[in-house]
Amino acid sequence: MKIITEVYLSSLKDEMYLYVDKKRGLKAVPEELMTLFGKPKPVFTFLLTPEKKLARAEASTICKQLMTQGYYLQMPPPREEYLLDLYRVPTEARY
Repeated sequence: MKIITEVYLSSLKDEMYLYVDKKRGLKAVPEELMTLFGKPKPVFTFLLTPEKKLARAEASTICKQLMTQGYYLQMPPPREEYLLDLYRVPTEARY
C-alpha cells in the first residue's frame, strides 16, 4: 500500500497536523474538525507506506486511517508539567 500524502499544519493549534490522501484532499475531513483545526497550512507531500519511519506516529496507523476515514489527525505532544512550571515561577537571582 502506497499513498501520496499531504500534511497540513493547524493555524489554531500548535504542533497539530492533518494527514490526507492527496487524491481525496480535504473533502473527507468533517467541517467541525476543520473549524477546530483552522486554516490548513500545507507543510509537505510524501509517499506514505506502512513501513515508513515517522517521528511521532505509526505509518501503518496513518495508512489505515487514510483508507477508512480519509484523514489522520496528529495531536500535539503532551507538555511536561514541570517544564511549564519553569515559565510560571519567576527565577530568583542567587549571588
